[in-house]
Amino acid sequence: MSIKQFKDYKLSDEIVRALSDLGYQAPTEVQSKVLPLALEKEDLVVRSQTGSGKTASFGIPICELVAWEENKPQALVLTPTRELAVQVKEDITNIGRYKRIKAAAVYGKSPFHRQKLELKQKNHVVVGTPGRVLDHIEKGTFPLDKLAYLVIDEADEMLNMGFIEQVEAIIQELPAARVTLTFSATLPEDVEALCHKYMKKPVHVEIKATGITTDKIDHSMIEVKEDDKLTLLKNVTTVENPDSCIIFCRTKENVDTLCDELDRSGYPVDKIHGGMIQEARFEVMDDFKRGEFRYLIATDVAARGIDIENITHVINYDIPMEKESYVHRTGRTGRAGSAGKAITFCTPYEDKFLAEIEGYIGFTIPKLQPPSQDTVAKAKADFERKLETEPDFKSDKSEQLNRDIMKLYFNGGKKKKIRAVDFVGTIAKIEGVSADDIGIITIQENLSYVEILNGKGPLVLHAMKKTTVKGKMLKVHEARK
Repeated sequence: MSIKQFKDYKLSDEIVRALSDLGYQAPTEVQSKVLPLALEKEDLVVRSQTGSGKTASFGIPICELVAWEENKPQALVLTPTRELAVQVKEDITNIGRYKRIKAAAVYGKSPFHRQKLELKQKNHVVVGTPGRVLDHIEKGTFPLDKLAYLVIDEADEMLNMGFIEQVEAIIQELPAARVTLTFSATLPEDVEALCHKYMKKPVHVEIKATGITTDKIDHSMIEVKEDDKLTLLKNVTTVENPDSCIIFCRTKENVDTLCDELDRSGYPVDKIHGGMIQEARFEVMDDFKRGEFRYLIATDVAARGIDIENITHVINYDIPMEKESYVHRTGRTGRAGSAGKAITFCTPYEDKFLAEIEGYIGFTIPKLQPPSQDTVAKAKADFERKLETEPDFKSDKSEQLNRDIMKLYFNGGKKKKIRAVDFVGTIAKIEGVSADDIGIITIQENLSYVEILNGKGPLVLHAMKKTTVKGKMLKVHEARK
């Protein structure tokens, strides 16, 4: 009998409810194969294409298996990029919302001391990039004695980016009695060797892709001289008139130049590359997710693991030099069952890269002629009309979850010997409120934040103005957004 719904697994009501509020309908193929094994605490090596729902396939069992009462981290998720670390942290927070699961993200180019303070608080899951995780381990700011679960996400990309030694160094510091899950779109020999060296009889789960990329993506290639690329891009985007499009370039300089050029031409456009400060990169990704602009110009830094629904087009302005990058770039579209288009520009001197990509994906990319002037002219009015209209703002998956949540601020924390259980015990006694109405609790040295769910925030706020916590009267107000 095949399981069709999340409630048919051994999952708590809180997790099932969060999945429902997040709009997860039924498990994807990778989720339906991974969940039963992960919930039984098997070591797993999972090979599955990008966009198949991998994050939830480890996020759900981790949220289910960690104990809320334990204050030290019980799970570590390693990711190759900072963007992916933040996104995985958000996904785990959302899935574990009603179980009050707290996740922290640690990554480079972000203040170490701020992360150190966060790691001192109660955290169930830490998500991070290998370099910064290793820093925290070496400096003693990341306690490992309760760590029971390790997830290596996008393991093949860890190898490509030269992180595999750092990953090994981290593994050697972790408790031997743990569950290890490895996820990868491809499985190079080095990654496989790593899995067998550090895992206990791992079960291999492979989700067969159609070829190596999803059949929901319409692939095509247009031959073009380097000097004619910009004109071709404008013509292709006029005819295709995408709702949401990522345009990939090989270098930061190309991204900057192309973004300026399209901006001057009136395109709603922004850019992301490794030379930008981290905060700016996060801001651009958030704006793109919300649909504040339609065209994102990016280097490969944005190709990995960024899960944005409804990207209709990916255009490879510069053909990728690594065949794997083609899969990761084009995998930004055609996600979660939607259809998408991947259009690649290829100059006469880049045939060898094209041949490598085609050998890797297992089919010949159909060659298209550039759009004719007549076709472009006919499409121009519609294209310009869309440029003039405001984009449709996309609702975030977590909006439904966050809608009925009020975050309360209390002026007492660790210094007053207050713990998360003290808040739960006190608030759950308020008439009309139960422990199910209490969300994530964050306790710092001198202050605490408590999320109140299900629209009960005003009721709790009013009651706590005259209720003590552990015998202490604390100031309380709604936290600033």
